[in-house]
Amino acid sequence: MWAEGAPNSEDRPEEAVPVDVIALERGTIESALRFSATLEAERDVRVFAEAQRRVVELRVEEGDAVRSGTLLIRLQDDEQRSALQKADVELRQATREFERQQNLYERKLVSEQAYNDAALIYDQTEIAMADARRKLTYTEVRAPFAGILTERLVNVGDHVTLNQPLFRIVDFDSIVARIYVPEKELPSLATGLDARLTAEAIGGAAFVGTVDRISPVVDPGTGTIKVTVATPRQEGLRPGMYVEVELVTAVHEDALLLPKRAIVYDNDQLFVFRLGEERRVERIKVDPLLEDVENIEPASNLAAGDQIVVAGQASLKDGALVRLPGDPDPDDEDADDEDDEDGDDDAETGDGDDS
Repeated sequence: MWAEGAPNSEDRPEEAVPVDVIALERGTIESALRFSATLEAERDVRVFAEAQRRVVELRVEEGDAVRSGTLLIRLQDDEQRSALQKADVELRQATREFERQQNLYERKLVSEQAYNDAALIYDQTEIAMADARRKLTYTEVRAPFAGILTERLVNVGDHVTLNQPLFRIVDFDSIVARIYVPEKELPSLATGLDARLTAEAIGGAAFVGTVDRISPVVDPGTGTIKVTVATPRQEGLRPGMYVEVELVTAVHEDALLLPKRAIVYDNDQLFVFRLGEERRVERIKVDPLLEDVENIEPASNLAAGDQIVVAGQASLKDGALVRLPGDPDPDDEDADDEDDEDGDDDAETGDGDDS
C-alpha cells in the first residue's frame, strides 16, 4: 500500500542514460592476419677449410661486405705450387710423347699397344695436372656469395685443419620471416601478398615485405601452413630479430568505418546503438565485411553520418532515452523548477502580508 503523497513509479519521468556518440565516416580499411616470427637469412653459411695448412694472410674482418669470389684468407701454398709445377712438367712430357706416338701410329710404324700406352699416360698426367690446380685453389679461401662477414674464427699464423670453420657469411638481402598460418586462412593467401613487419627492439619501427612462398602441404600436427615472407634489404633488420608480421589480405578504399568500441556483443552477434529522433536510440545488428584493429566495415543497415553510441551503451535497450554531453542535466532542471516554485510561494505570501 502506498503512503499518501508517495510518488508512483509509473508517474516518474523516464531517466535519460548519459552516452557519447560519434558520426560514422568513410575511409580505408585493411584486413590483416597477425603473427610473430624470428628473422633468419636464407643464405647464411659457414666457410670451411679445404686444406690443412698455416694461415699466412688475412684479407677481411668482421662486418666487411664481400662480393662473390672475394679472397678471405691465403694459406701456405709452397707445397701445392711445387706439386703444380711437377704436374705441369709431366703433362708437357706426356703430351709430346703422345703426339709422337700418334704420328708414328698413323704411319703404321708402331703398334696399337704402344699408341694406347702413350694415350693412357697422357690422360693420367692431364688428370694429375687438374688435381694439382684444384689443390692450389684450396689455399685461397674465397667468399661463396656476396654478403656480410659476421664471424671470423681464425688469425694469421693459425694452423687450420681440414673442414675447420673459418668464417660465417650472411646475405642480408635474403632475410625472411617464416610464419605458420592456420589452414582455414588458406583461401586468403597468395604469393606477392603485402606484409608489414614491426620490430619492438628498435622502437616499433615498421618494415615492408611480401609473401614469397607458401608451403604446398598442411602440417597435420598443428593444422598450419608455412609461409615465407621475404623482405628487401632495409636498415635495421637483422637475422635473429623478433618481429610482428601482418599479412594484408584485403583492402577496401571507400569503406564505412564503424569503431569497434561501439560494438555490443549478444550471443555471438554484434550490435550497435544509433541515435534517432527525440534522443532515443535504435539497436542495429552488425554483419562485418572486413575488420582491422580499430574498425569494422558493416555490410548494411548503417550509413555515413549516422551517430553511433561509443560510450555508455552497455546498459542500453532498443528505444532507450539518452542524454549527450552538453544536454541539460535533469537534476539541475528539477532544482531550477523547485527554486521557481519557492519563489512563487514567497511572492504569494508577501502579497498576503500586504493585505
